[in-house]
Amino acid sequence: MVEPLADQIIQKVKQAVELYHRLILVVAPAGAGKTTALHDVRDRTGAPLVNINLELSRQMLELTERQRALQLPRVIREIVGNSGGELILFDNIEVIFDVGLKQDPLRLLQGLSRDKTVVATWNGAIVEDTLTYAAPDHPEYRRYPMRDFLVASPEVTT
Repeated sequence: MVEPLADQIIQKVKQAVELYHRLILVVAPAGAGKTTALHDVRDRTGAPLVNINLELSRQMLELTERQRALQLPRVIREIVGNSGGELILFDNIEVIFDVGLKQDPLRLLQGLSRDKTVVATWNGAIVEDTLTYAAPDHPEYRRYPMRDFLVASPEVTT
């Protein structure tokens, strides 16, 4: 039986406390209920929920493309640092995959998860022990081995 997604996330948050990277990815395609689950987790834990696309766009609007690529890690670290508590929830993270920003999204999230538990939605899939984002022919396509993060997903049974 598949556990409700918000319950999976809460369970993974408890597990993450002991890990080097306290990163939990909520992996599913668009429209699978990731945002609803994060709202439920926010309501149950009081953790801040940040729309990364909106927040980064707002803070980096005045910057050139080169400045955005250079400043993105600092800006996102400030967002994490300014949030209270030990847990932060990220939704709508698609902007960090923009090829013009020249970032490695998973590595960026892992770096942020050293000081706090980070739960982030991930529009992708897990195929044969590989985490993917976007389709193989898409410029933002990424593949990662399944290590150094926890996964909550509507398809994962616990």
